[in-house]
Amino acid sequence: MARVVLVTGVSRQVGGRVAEALQADPGIDRIIGVDSAAPDRPLGRTEFVKAELHDGSVGAVVRDSGADTVLHLSLVATPSAVGGRAKMKENNVLGTMQLLAACQSSSTVRRLVVRSTAAVYGSSSRDPALYTEDLEARDAPRSGYAKDAVELERYVRGLARRRPDLSIAVLRFANLMGPSVETPLTRYFGLRLVPTVMGYDPRMQFIHEDDGVEVIRRMALAERDGVFNVAAPGAMPLSQCLRRAGRPEMPVPERGLKMLGSLARRGRLDYSPEQLRLLCYGRVLDSSKLERALDWSPAYTSQEAFDAYVAERGTAHGARSGRARRNRPPRRV
Repeated sequence: MARVVLVTGVSRQVGGRVAEALQADPGIDRIIGVDSAAPDRPLGRTEFVKAELHDGSVGAVVRDSGADTVLHLSLVATPSAVGGRAKMKENNVLGTMQLLAACQSSSTVRRLVVRSTAAVYGSSSRDPALYTEDLEARDAPRSGYAKDAVELERYVRGLARRRPDLSIAVLRFANLMGPSVETPLTRYFGLRLVPTVMGYDPRMQFIHEDDGVEVIRRMALAERDGVFNVAAPGAMPLSQCLRRAGRPEMPVPERGLKMLGSLARRGRLDYSPEQLRLLCYGRVLDSSKLERALDWSPAYTSQEAFDAYVAERGTAHGARSGRARRNRPPRRV
């Protein structure tokens, strides 16, 4: 039987690209894209439905669409993207609760894939060299995006207990990187003078945007349950990232970096507590469980993903990797 897939966050970069990638699959009959704002680009054969996740209207969309597969990709990382922290929490937490309630009551939904973040692991001096999915944060996130993701995952586990017949996968993404990625971290790397925390050189790990989209596409069609880390092989010290991007760094005491927060937010940067800890301690994931489950591995290493970002931004000392040069021309999404 042909499948019906519902994608939340379809007007954003990842959701839109996933919907586009799914359109090429002949086994998918319909794709319904849901978001609170209309997309700024054509969605092909994806049917767009405007709906707020947090007000319950998404329940009617899930019911009326007859979707058997739901991809929840609308996790927001920065308050400025949605008009403030209160709106961000409405989207991330209340929106997830409403969507999961709709999935629970649906007679057609059989598969749920949820985009989460590696930020749920936190970042501290006591972290393991590699985070596997069975490990928990040494210092649990207490604010912002990371805390929202922790709550999101808790609600997903509750749904799994109430509906054991559902096939559910949670994807914990490392930092997305690539030619068209626009995140607090890419804006940080784009500063003319980049503040770093004095005495720290954290390891940074990425996942190329193309590989991130491919992971979600494959997971949508697979029957693999559980929590999966999504990250490219390898990691880079922050200092090496800045050298490859041709950006001078400005080491400041940890307190000084916190003081830059108010100024940074005006430029849509993120110096939240969890971001500050990442700039001190870094975080590296073991994604071997994902690769075994999908019999697949990322096309880009962390360094190649970062080089693809640098090459598109045209920084003075950035170097394209061989794979980045062979890739198709950069595309804004």
